[in-house]
Amino acid sequence: MKKKTGIQIILHMLLIAGLSIVVLPMVYMVSTSLKPNGALYEYPPKFLPALEEITLENYSYILGEGKFYINFLNSVFVSTLSVLLAAVIASALGYVIARFEFPGKKFLFSFIILTMIIPGMTLIIPQYELAVKLNTINSLVGLIPFYVAWTIPYSTFMIKGFVENIPRELDEAIYMDGGSVFTVFAKIILPLAKPGIASVSIFNFLTAWEEFPWANTVINDNLKRTLPIAISGFFGQHQFTQWGYVFALSVFSLLPILLVFIFCQKFFVEGLTTGSVKG
Repeated sequence: MKKKTGIQIILHMLLIAGLSIVVLPMVYMVSTSLKPNGALYEYPPKFLPALEEITLENYSYILGEGKFYINFLNSVFVSTLSVLLAAVIASALGYVIARFEFPGKKFLFSFIILTMIIPGMTLIIPQYELAVKLNTINSLVGLIPFYVAWTIPYSTFMIKGFVENIPRELDEAIYMDGGSVFTVFAKIILPLAKPGIASVSIFNFLTAWEEFPWANTVINDNLKRTLPIAISGFFGQHQFTQWGYVFALSVFSLLPILLVFIFCQKFFVEGLTTGSVKG
């Protein structure tokens, strides 16, 4: 009993240490965003500001004078549409691969797996040439097809595994009642695969929300920039990084991510534990 208790204490200490590593940078980010810009360079440094030092001037600037709420809305627009399109396309593709036999099926699935291991940065030049031909340079809408293309392989792989765990007898029951393939997809696959779709959609949202290199390459207009590009604009500005603005804007960038995880946590855990069993 004592040995078991000692192991539990060690495990709890390791968990607390790991939690501290994750949480402390976020606490520091929030505390710094509540300090005046010059307070970061004070000596001795303070992890938390004193009550009389707390100020909302950084938030006031980014929401008022800086108008960074526009960049926030740009990220929301691009990420939301990318997630919805990827969910529809990947769920349909995963359903077809999981349920039907057709020529080239193995090649198609192998190709999907292959695209998952290709580093995205190696494709940035051909992607840029494609964006020029499609006339999507400096366009928010032009970001969406590329984000969808990046996320479809992983989404399809995960959703396929989830669909394979749905009994085929349910499909056959719909067919016997006169339903079509589309009826099965709408009434059986989508509702029962919802946890799997939700779990990959969280990853897809993070991909689109946090993406920086591609958006920074093709977007030049300040009013069309997404949030990561707006944050990077403070670094080295006038040979001085305004950390208060950086961290205040970073706090805002975390809010949608936290909301997504809070409301989709159940689906996220269930999708990962169930959908990947057979995939």
